Amino acid sequence: MQAYREYLQRMQKGGYHLAGLARQLQQRQARETGLCPVRRELYTQCFDELIRQTTVSCAERGLLLLRVRDELQLTLSAYQALYESSVAFGVRKALQAEQGKAHLEKRTAELEEEKEELEKQVSEEKAKCEAIERQETERREIEEKKHSEEVLFLKRTNQQLKAQLECIIAAKN
Repeated sequence: MQAYREYLQRMQKGGYHLAGLARQLQQRQARETGLCPVRRELYTQCFDELIRQTTVSCAERGLLLLRVRDELQLTLSAYQALYESSVAFGVRKALQAEQGKAHLEKRTAELEEEKEELEKQVSEEKAKCEAIERQETERREIEEKKHSEEVLFLKRTNQQLKAQLECIIAAKN
């Protein structure tokens, strides 16, 4: 009973009319939008006082307002739970995105490293190929030179043999 008397004194002292409510909201720095426990508490106190005053004059209206208040509290609780759930969902998704980002960055680094290794292998293989081509070109030039020298030698030998054969034929005649 003592708590109820203190509550009534606060109500009367606070002057729960529109200006008094606005002053209380400002003094307690209640937010104007979103979920604000201070604003909710002040409006709840104001609504409770309205229910009390209405119940004194008409019990049926007081009970109806009481049901409206209870329904409003259930609705607000549902919105609060939905809000908290959506915030938690958003945080989970942000964490998943960060983890996914970290994974993708790691994979990108791995692929970059693999690409550099493959480019290094390509350079090595190109160098090997160029070395083989140089060796083959040198070998071919040496073979062509040997072949040319051999053909030249065989032509000279052929000319000498022709000359000797002509000398032998001329000597017989």
